[in-house]
Amino acid sequence: MDHDDLYDDEPPPSLGTVVDDDRGSLPYHLVHGEALVAAAAWALGEAGVTLVDQSVPWASVRDSGETLVLHDSLCPLTPPDFIAACVARSVADDVAVVGVRPVTDTVKQVTDGVVGATVDREGLLVVCSPVVLPPTAVASFDSLPTTDFTELVVLLRERGDVVLVEAPSGAMRVTSDDDVRVLEALRQEPLGQA
Repeated sequence: MDHDDLYDDEPPPSLGTVVDDDRGSLPYHLVHGEALVAAAAWALGEAGVTLVDQSVPWASVRDSGETLVLHDSLCPLTPPDFIAACVARSVADDVAVVGVRPVTDTVKQVTDGVVGATVDREGLLVVCSPVVLPPTAVASFDSLPTTDFTELVVLLRERGDVVLVEAPSGAMRVTSDDDVRVLEALRQEPLGQA
């Protein structure tokens, strides 16, 4: 998805926040010398999203009438052009847009503590970042119901259309310092360099 096809000169107006709640201390570990949360904030800014602090009242976000971009601090190197493309798609089609990655690990069924059959990965996805809510979705909530993106996607589907878009490998969600090192290897240039 090329965001240049969806808008001319400027990205559509949108608000965004980096979500670090319920993620432990990992958002403050370093990737390319910056805290993960700072890298995620940089990506939002580069995507043309106006950053707002999570302390901004939900009513103010709702009353702005703008699209809201939630960016997971554990997906710190999500490319800005991917975020911008997701925002443009959400604005153009008035749908929630969610970045996802295919499951690459082998997944097994476990019954009563016994490892069983391998689950077909073909239908499995991992929610990563961003989750883009159009103004209609923002207005449908009294507050942000959860910072768990997977739970949020379920709630969004109950309220309207949700488009899942495969995110690039740089958007992977990290769960450990080992994952951060893998992410750094995937994207070797420091922030701000393409």
